[in-house]
Amino acid sequence: MSESSAGNDITLEQGLSGIVEDWAQEKQTFHVPWGKAMMWIFLLSDTFIFSCFLVAYMKVRASIVAGWPNTSEVFALTLFGHHIPLILIAIMTFVLITSSGTMALAVNYGYRRDRSKTVLLMAATALLGASFVGMQAFEWTKLIVDEGVRPWGNPMGAAQFGSFFFMITGFHGLHVSAGVIYLSIVAFKVWRGDYEQSGNYEIVEIAGLYWHFVDLVWVFIFAFFYLW
Repeated sequence: MSESSAGNDITLEQGLSGIVEDWAQEKQTFHVPWGKAMMWIFLLSDTFIFSCFLVAYMKVRASIVAGWPNTSEVFALTLFGHHIPLILIAIMTFVLITSSGTMALAVNYGYRRDRSKTVLLMAATALLGASFVGMQAFEWTKLIVDEGVRPWGNPMGAAQFGSFFFMITGFHGLHVSAGVIYLSIVAFKVWRGDYEQSGNYEIVEIAGLYWHFVDLVWVFIFAFFYLW
């Protein structure tokens, strides 16, 4: 064996042992915490699911022969004698966007290690999220009880309207409900001082990533489902 071949074999052996050593010590190529990386991967997979739902909705909506209900009329409310289109949806959107602001402030104060303000802002975010879910429950009740909309039928036009509405808004509402529980648990752990000793409030930012994603998805649902 030539000296160059022997040298290459030694270099390869050292490289492989180095990889094994780095793997054993859990060294990272990029300086991203595992919790944050896993949340990004989860959100990426969720993006594919919501994208499939919305693309399927747009495909059916564009190709269907039966009349599609006028969402401005379907989701209108009568307040003080006036018929106001999409008023509840507008309030729901405002509530969810506001919750993004409170969550961003919670992350900011979390990295400042201001425990009281972090807990207060996370609690406010969870409360706004719960309010959103409550308004969505009212919206569902109105459609089911008053309008007779079902996942398999719709007296106002195309039957697919009910199936897409309950599937898309229901899946998103499930995410918001899970987010409210998640934020409440993290806020409780912050209030209890679980992260004081380590001074690591990255969990607040990770929870914020999830919440901002949920808010962003609602913007697309609002644009494609309610305004189109």
